[in-house]
Amino acid sequence: MKKLCFAVLAMMMMACQPQPQTVQEEVNNEVNPVIENILTRRSVRKYQPQAVNRDTMSLVMKCGINAPNAINRQAWEVRVVDNPEILNGLTEIYKKQNPEMAEREKDARNMFRDAPTVAFIAYDTTFSYAPVDCALLAENMMLSAWSMGIGSVCMGGPVPFLKSDAAAEIMKKLGFSENYELLLTIGFGYPAEAPAARPRDDSKARFVD
Repeated sequence: MKKLCFAVLAMMMMACQPQPQTVQEEVNNEVNPVIENILTRRSVRKYQPQAVNRDTMSLVMKCGINAPNAINRQAWEVRVVDNPEILNGLTEIYKKQNPEMAEREKDARNMFRDAPTVAFIAYDTTFSYAPVDCALLAENMMLSAWSMGIGSVCMGGPVPFLKSDAAAEIMKKLGFSENYELLLTIGFGYPAEAPAARPRDDSKARFVD
């Protein structure tokens, strides 16, 4: 009899607990901030001049390194630069090597879409899954930044120049470990534009029966 009473009591307590909504219910009710954050994030290419607060960027980096990664190897390194001397120094060298860019972007503060804060992400070249892990880290960083009102843009274009001898002296300041190589950069800052969403091809993702 006691066992029966305990069983009934347990069932009543479970019934009183709030039950998790299904994903569809959350979307329909517009109460899922994670989905909203993902669907509203845009690549920002125009920024206010002030750098992102370092406490905020520390939180963004923390979100980044909590991304899933193969066998918990954490085969990434992140360096965040908000020193305009470094960003502008790299830009000046790049402009000298690319005069057409210098003319076209003569009013630009730097070569990173004028982002006042830039993350440089490197991967462990000895680990084959490292580039994938870095991509997951980068997405975590961009999404967490967006949730706090900070825009971002992922850039691979500057990487060949940044890995060249011309930029070596400045890039050495980043202090990446041995066997680590720059993979991508991300510009962060307070947006000076509100770009519209570009259409996505839903046929690229589908179920297989």
